[in-house]
Amino acid sequence: MVFKEIRGKKPQIGENCFIAENATLVGDVVMGKQCSVWFNAVLRGDVNYIKIGDKVNIQDGAVVHCTYKKYPTIIGNNVSVGHNAIVHGCTIHDNVLIGMGSIVMDNCIVHSNSIIAAGAVVTQNTVVESGSIYAGVPAKKVKDISKELISGEIDRIVENYIEYASWFK
Repeated sequence: MVFKEIRGKKPQIGENCFIAENATLVGDVVMGKQCSVWFNAVLRGDVNYIKIGDKVNIQDGAVVHCTYKKYPTIIGNNVSVGHNAIVHGCTIHDNVLIGMGSIVMDNCIVHSNSIIAAGAVVTQNTVVESGSIYAGVPAKKVKDISKELISGEIDRIVENYIEYASWFK
């Protein structure tokens, strides 16, 4: 793993986290408990800060960045950021699944209990409604989420990644 200090700020990692040996964390990155950052993921808090809650997994190849002098990136609790996703200068609330290969752009807000479908592009300034699925390019609401989908997908993936991380410790 690469932990790089920049402009006097260095990553701070909570208890019981797994960081893959080739993940990169730079600058002002603060991470809660039971998180995981997987192979080739990059969290770059060089131009603004990144704040991550508890039970968050940043999967392989994902990029989390922020916007200089404008937008930090804030990620709540129980969030999965899928393989090769880009999360940039936005706010992701609790219990969210960011699908593989999706992009969430500057100044977006993704409210709780939501799913961003794989490959979706959530364009700048979009507000994703709580309890909804957004898909497409540009991403639009396609349907509401059921309680079963929240527990069957969002919660299941978070818990799986906590288990996977335990295999590497």
